[in-house]
Amino acid sequence: MADPDKQGCFWPTRSALLQAYHDTEWGVPLHNDRTLFEYLVLGGAQAGLNWEIILKRREGYRRAFDHFDLARVAAYDDADFARLLADSGIIRNRAKISSAIHNAGKVIEVQQEFGSFDRYVWQFTGGVTIHHRWTEEAQIPATSPESDALSRDMIRRGFKFAGSTICYAFMQAVGMVNDHLVGCRRWAELGGDQK
Repeated sequence: MADPDKQGCFWPTRSALLQAYHDTEWGVPLHNDRTLFEYLVLGGAQAGLNWEIILKRREGYRRAFDHFDLARVAAYDDADFARLLADSGIIRNRAKISSAIHNAGKVIEVQQEFGSFDRYVWQFTGGVTIHHRWTEEAQIPATSPESDALSRDMIRRGFKFAGSTICYAFMQAVGMVNDHLVGCRRWAELGGDQK
């Protein structure tokens, strides 16, 4: 049980939307390729913005990108690109939209090689969650050796918006790393207290 004197995560207290995301999703291990692709797209969309902006547009992204159906997104044509550029429910940035479409094709290539996108990304943490023991937010890094390795390999494979910072945020979101603070109840709930 967490020590009541320890401090929990502070960042989600800025809004009810962030708090709900923190309490139910952030750091929960994900193994569904479609959902992993969703987080990859949303992570790229976040570049230069804050996560709350992206969460507010999440349903817009799901609608606009056919609920992240990889085959459909990979087959988007110029008309789809124009439709997305005009969609106020998403971040209308040419490079980010183009990368989402492009990366769908790259995920499919990875699926063909590894059997799943899940198997590919999780190999960078040995197939398990890395549980950190941070006690304050200032300790949480923007990158790690694992995110550096994932980023290098994704870029080598032609992925876009796959820098180490984006990869680390992706790894946090999908539970490849548990970066809840030790004083946060979610750290233990997600297995951080297991030796």
